[in-house]
Amino acid sequence: MRRFLRACGLALALLAASKHARAEDADVFARVTVAETELRAGPGVSYRVIHRGHRGDTFLIQTRETSGYWLEVLLPDGRTAYVLGDTVEAMAVDEDTPNGPSKPGLFAPPALEDAHGGLALMGGVWNKSGYSEVRPALVIAPAIAFEPYLGLALQSDSRRLIYGGAFALNLAPDWAIAPFFVLGAGGMHEKPKEENIRQTRDWFNARVGGGLLISLRFRLLLRLEVSDFVLYTEDRYKNVQSYVGGLGSYF
Repeated sequence: MRRFLRACGLALALLAASKHARAEDADVFARVTVAETELRAGPGVSYRVIHRGHRGDTFLIQTRETSGYWLEVLLPDGRTAYVLGDTVEAMAVDEDTPNGPSKPGLFAPPALEDAHGGLALMGGVWNKSGYSEVRPALVIAPAIAFEPYLGLALQSDSRRLIYGGAFALNLAPDWAIAPFFVLGAGGMHEKPKEENIRQTRDWFNARVGGGLLISLRFRLLLRLEVSDFVLYTEDRYKNVQSYVGGLGSYF
């Protein structure tokens, strides 16, 4: 009975907040009233938990489910989640409300705090030629990740497969726009287009670089990176620069 009365109260609060929102052009938020509540991928306890809200946290309400007293809300990173109505109260906030909650914008909080892995697809220039690269990631800690890399450079006289592994250090894992550094090593397989003129050759590579990680909504990540490669064999070496950018995600 208590739950039913609370649900009725929440429904009335939502109705009043919705009317006020239409009248005042305000947004309706759900504010957490318990110590901690689980936000799930769907309207039911059988769905997985994708976020945890704490007392005082606010989430923009999208829609109200017709059964089960679940509210569809928008997380700060742009994802949709569902919260049990018993654990929140509805509140209407207009643009003039001082220190009121705000809707998610283009940028979002980084996902590194609870991420275990990631993947980025990159493209750009390597030694003045076209280049593409795949960068999976194993997140060891919010500021440290191990990133294998596999890239393909298409030059006028050869194709070059660049591979290896690197450690990435994120200098500000809780910032939406954060600088990072990369240090790694691997190899390169160079295959000429005309093998009767040049022979296939294998190189070692050492890689150092850095750039920016830009966290967007829906856990999307924009990555901009500049790297310097030292390519070497037993009898020679040379330096090559790469300038790449691409999209990725942490999960």
